[in-house]
Amino acid sequence: MFYTFLTAVCMVAGLGVALLAVRVLLRGGWFWGWLRGMLGLACLVFAVAFALAGLDMLSYKAIVAEKSLAVIKFTQVGPQRFSASLVLNDDASEHVFPVLGDQWQLDARVIKWPNALASLGVKPGYRLERVSGRYFSLEQELNAERSVYQLPQRTFGVDVWRAAQSLSLENWGIDATYGSATYLPMADGAEFEVSLSRTGLLARPFNNSAENAVGRWE
Repeated sequence: MFYTFLTAVCMVAGLGVALLAVRVLLRGGWFWGWLRGMLGLACLVFAVAFALAGLDMLSYKAIVAEKSLAVIKFTQVGPQRFSASLVLNDDASEHVFPVLGDQWQLDARVIKWPNALASLGVKPGYRLERVSGRYFSLEQELNAERSVYQLPQRTFGVDVWRAAQSLSLENWGIDATYGSATYLPMADGAEFEVSLSRTGLLARPFNNSAENAVGRWE
């Protein structure tokens, strides 16, 4: 709800700035008209930026009590080569991609808000980002072929999470970080459930093949 509200606020702010820009641009004059024109164009740029930022925020969801996000299943296709099938619970979409190595990890983007908002019940937001593979051998990890699968996202030209990092908005209480599930072993037929809590991403064995794989690595 908060992220939909935040998107609406950005859209309204963008519309307000756009109307201001139109009003400034339509006024007459010469030199002052030129200055007003520059101001009007600047307002239009800000209006578009507000709108795009709002659309970007729609891709984030609030972190509530521990929630199941996805199930990932591995099929071995060769030595240290697996085909992964990731099914997201929100929209039942399936993503199939190769993962190389012995272990896998899922990353998510997380945005945490100032304490004042947190005290009002506003929850941090998350967006699943990528799945990567890792070799158990240090030599292979340094030299062998790596694999990273970027989960597809709709992009609108404004990345709020990256902007919060580059502008050091943590000084204002807005913290943009990565949340990562612990590396877990891959095995033929192994399935894992991925969930997210306020402490971060969690991945648990979802069938016997996954449990046996984890048991062998422990």
